[in-house]
Amino acid sequence: MNTNEYGQPVGFALPDWQPLVFPARIQLSGQHGHLAPLDINHCEELFKAFSLATDDRDWTWLGAQKPASLQDMMLWVENKINDAGLVPWAVLDAKNGTPVGVVCFSNIDTDNGILEIGHVTWSPLMQRTAIGTDAIYLLLNYAFSLGYRRVAWRCDSLNLASRQAAERVGFTFEGRFRQAMTRKQRNRDTDWLSVIDSEWLAVSKAVSGWLSPENFTEDGLQIRKLGEFFNGV
Repeated sequence: MNTNEYGQPVGFALPDWQPLVFPARIQLSGQHGHLAPLDINHCEELFKAFSLATDDRDWTWLGAQKPASLQDMMLWVENKINDAGLVPWAVLDAKNGTPVGVVCFSNIDTDNGILEIGHVTWSPLMQRTAIGTDAIYLLLNYAFSLGYRRVAWRCDSLNLASRQAAERVGFTFEGRFRQAMTRKQRNRDTDWLSVIDSEWLAVSKAVSGWLSPENFTEDGLQIRKLGEFFNGV
């Protein structure tokens, strides 16, 4: 345990710490999916992708309503593009370059080296594919390459799928903030998860191993499960 001159316990020293740069809106390329800076030109394909869902259940725990028209989609996208606190991306299918989802960096704290992966909005075209995992891996890799110390993930405590998706790629559950906010005229308790820089090497090795082309058949089916890479199987 580290102590100060009074014998009090204190956090470990960071003598060389300096504020970090704000992440840039750049293209990030992966094995199964790519991330392109979100653009209004993505709206038509995104609207088609989200419209493949037969109902609104994928939007239950999100802050926004599912866009009911192309105009709604354009407004939703414009709000993210124009928000200086976000770094928004369109998730592209690597096979054809089609936009199939949206994700952002949010709550970016350059002084302390902290940011969140948020606004995670996947379309039905991402279901049963590795694109979502690839997108999260690309974001984690980008954040830690810039020197960020903590990447957070938070979700409605009742959104079990979101929490499980984060834990699957190496996020650690930290706790629950009770009555943290209201959303859509309902209470929301918020679950917090994170990956920190000291964990990234092991997480990166496992997730990149699972994403490698050698782990997928020609039909896109996984050969080994992601958990096996974390467990060293």
